Amino acid sequence: MTQRKIPEPKPLFIERMQALLNPADFKEYQEMLKIPPVRSIRCNTLRISPEKLKERLEKNGWKIKQPWHKYPKIMIVEGKYVAKKEIEDKEKDNILNNQFNNSENILDDDVNNKSIPSEARLILGGGVGKNIKNKNKLLIDLEPGELGRALEHQLGYYYVQELSSMLPVLALEPRPEETILDLCASPGSKTTQIASSMKNTGAIIANEVSLARIKILASNLERCGVTNTIITKKEGSALCLRLEKSNLSFDKILVDAPCSGEGTLRSSHKTYLMWNIKTIKALPRIQKSLLRSAIDILKIGGTIIYSTCTHAPEENEEVVSNILNEFGNSIKLEEIKLPIKPREGITNWEDKTYNSQVKKCARIYPQDNNTEGFFLAKIKKVRWKNI
Repeated sequence: MTQRKIPEPKPLFIERMQALLNPADFKEYQEMLKIPPVRSIRCNTLRISPEKLKERLEKNGWKIKQPWHKYPKIMIVEGKYVAKKEIEDKEKDNILNNQFNNSENILDDDVNNKSIPSEARLILGGGVGKNIKNKNKLLIDLEPGELGRALEHQLGYYYVQELSSMLPVLALEPRPEETILDLCASPGSKTTQIASSMKNTGAIIANEVSLARIKILASNLERCGVTNTIITKKEGSALCLRLEKSNLSFDKILVDAPCSGEGTLRSSHKTYLMWNIKTIKALPRIQKSLLRSAIDILKIGGTIIYSTCTHAPEENEEVVSNILNEFGNSIKLEEIKLPIKPREGITNWEDKTYNSQVKKCARIYPQDNNTEGFFLAKIKKVRWKNI
């Protein structure tokens, strides 16, 4: 895997992550942050089947991997095969670096070939030579923006989405004909994923407070052929209150809450610069309000997935713990089934002890599964509050 230089994390951030991870884990975490995330896409089954999409992309020369057997629509683009001569003509003056020359995965015929440029490097540590029948081709990385420019993307055949970002909807398990609320929907990655699982049946309310982000959401829904979704523009808690007054309730709700974004450091270097402990201390008020309001309009037996892309306990276990204590025996946490192995939620942070149920939450660290960082909690409503 190719490493890159990253900005210097703020000292308090390092201190907090060291408190969350043991020394060995923290070292692995730091190393993983230096490596770009894999290029992952999700097949939009409203437009095309995973089998046909994979066939099309492979005809384009892309190397496709489906990492999770149970979910063939989820794919990793490991690179693209290019004729060796094409690369030589493009960059005759560049040669492979020593790391590539010494790799056990390099084509046998190429070990002493000094005319192949450094752009023809190993992708994700994969065995290039072992997977190429035509030794006149090499596996190289995709160009920046190539995933988004591809015809298949423009036709809505796939959505460019990070692996961990797909997990909340997998945990929510949408079904055809259900009524589902996506409370913080833009840019639409999870809304389109929900619609795909529902086969465009039932009904989705996709809410977003920002008009600019609504435009992006609407564009993505249209590109992906989503027809079972109503877009609303309102602050999340206020929307839930209005829906409650209208006697509307939902089978399932996704609360992918606004957060400090600590889990996105691999793909977004600006997060290093934007990180601020004041933000982490301020956001839980909004997150608890969203989650509390969502529970009020959830049907008995219904499910909420609360998710964030941060590691901060204040925004994760503490929010969930407070809601569990507030709603008492009217809600409970459930185990989360995922195609990766997450870590359980923590019950102690600094001077606070959380509700013991938060152990059922899922903490996803980059170094464990080669993804971005994420947090999930699965809440089931078992009775009305105070009954």
